[in-house]
Amino acid sequence: MLKGLFGRVKNLVRGRATIDDDLMEELEEALIEADVPIRIALSLVEETRDRAERDHVTEGDGLLQIMRNIVRRQLTPFEAPLNHSEQPPTVFLMLGVNGVGKTTTLAKLAHRYQSAGKNTMMVAADTFRAAAIEQCEVWAGRVKCDIVRQEIGADPGAVVFDALQAAKARDTHIALIDTAGRLHTKQNLMAELQKIGRIVEREMGRPADERLLVIDATTGQNALNQAREFHGAIGLTGLVLTKLDGTAKGGVALSVVEELGVPIKLIGVGEKMDDLVDFSAEEFADAMLEG
Repeated sequence: MLKGLFGRVKNLVRGRATIDDDLMEELEEALIEADVPIRIALSLVEETRDRAERDHVTEGDGLLQIMRNIVRRQLTPFEAPLNHSEQPPTVFLMLGVNGVGKTTTLAKLAHRYQSAGKNTMMVAADTFRAAAIEQCEVWAGRVKCDIVRQEIGADPGAVVFDALQAAKARDTHIALIDTAGRLHTKQNLMAELQKIGRIVEREMGRPADERLLVIDATTGQNALNQAREFHGAIGLTGLVLTKLDGTAKGGVALSVVEELGVPIKLIGVGEKMDDLVDFSAEEFADAMLEG
């Protein structure tokens, strides 16, 4: 399902009978084209070359295996399960700019928990877009989960407050809070998210159990910039990479974990409700070898 990642890397290396300087240079270029930052690409190629020489690897398929192991080693520390509270409801803040698949990801999570027998609530706290509220309503109907919403223009903090009170009263296991992805200024957006975070902490006696940033894996450097901003404002607990369905280049995964140290919790690999899966460093690295 991740077979589109690093496609040019595989095409360059697979089946090569010899390894030479021209191949390693092409490999660097291919990694950079796949949104791997230059510094990481150079380091990855250098370590691959060193290991190939040390282990007397002289053909392309062996080189791919070395790269796979390096990527797996780099990403394994950033595997982590979703956090759940022993005192329900578990509260997730879903963060991200408009257009990255945030509300759809929230709906897929609601489907996962509802299917597992968990009483789940969607909270439509992006009150700045009528379409966002309507989208939450449609998804909640499909998933058959609870929803708390107010009218367009309502105070998002008030929506969250009401939702948490309702969640406690209804024995909700999981409360999934959809948040705004754009306001008049970036500062306004971050201030609004920080306010929601404070309300959750006040009402629950703890910060939101997950503060998940949803980023579009096809956007490369923009995704890294977004992660920096949201992490600085609200302290992310995890990342969700969407659109890893064969069109993404994939290198953004290496850049965000390397810079921010924030684990990748989930990846979106398709349009179906079950196409949101736990991140696996091994599967991600294996994707570098699959045709």
